[in-house]
Order: sequence, then C-alpha cells, then structure tokens
Amino acid sequence: MIFVKRVYDTAHKSDGPRFLVDHLWPRGMKKQAANLDSWMKAVSPSNELRTWFGHDPEKWRDFQLRYFAELDKKPESWQPLLQTARKGDLTLVFSAHDTQYNTAVALRMYLTKRLKNRIRTKRHELLAV
Repeated sequence: MIFVKRVYDTAHKSDGPRFLVDHLWPRGMKKQAANLDSWMKAVSPSNELRTWFGHDPEKWRDFQLRYFAELDKKPESWQPLLQTARKGDLTLVFSAHDTQYNTAVALRMYLTKRLKNRIRTKRHELLAV
C-alpha cells in the first residue's frame, strides 16, 4: 500500500520506506529528523507546473493531468517507487500544508494506477494460458 504523510508528522515503522517527493527541502527540517530512505527530487513536478498550481484546488484536475504527462516522460524517476511498492508498504512524504491537494497525493494516484494495471495484465496473461 502507498501511504502519504507530511514530513513534519512522526515517522512510524508501519510507514515502510519513506521517500520525500518534493523538489525543495522542507523548511526547518533537519535531514536526520526527516527519517527518510531517499529524497526523490526527480519525481517532483517541474518548477513551472509547481508555480502555476500553487496548491489551488480549482486547478487540481488540470495539475494532475499535466503532472502525469510529465511523469510519463520520465519513468526512470518513479520506477524505483513502483518497484518498492510491489514489495510492500511505502510512504510518500511531502511538506505542503495542504494535505489534500499536493504532489504526493497525485503521485500516489499515478503509482496506484500502474500497480493495478500490472495486476490486471498478469491476471489476463494467466487466463490466456
């Protein structure tokens, strides 16, 4: 399962591996205190897209479409996250105040869709045999 959590919230063992998916390092957070497995800066949206979006709920749907298009062009940035998710739980960590409209929430949707597509494909292959 893919979880989403603010970097300022307490880390728990149940989080699984924790990956920061923001382009910028969280304000006031020391690297050790963040309790991260990795900072996946490359998976974050472009500066232009982040600036345009500005966590505006009115732009959420368009943000997702644009962000997903960016992700489609750079699979090397999100493939490690998908591989980790196939092995077990992981947490996408973010610093935004908005817990509903942020990069980590959108990325979880993107990755979850790919996990489900793989399951459907495998099931189809098994049925075809």
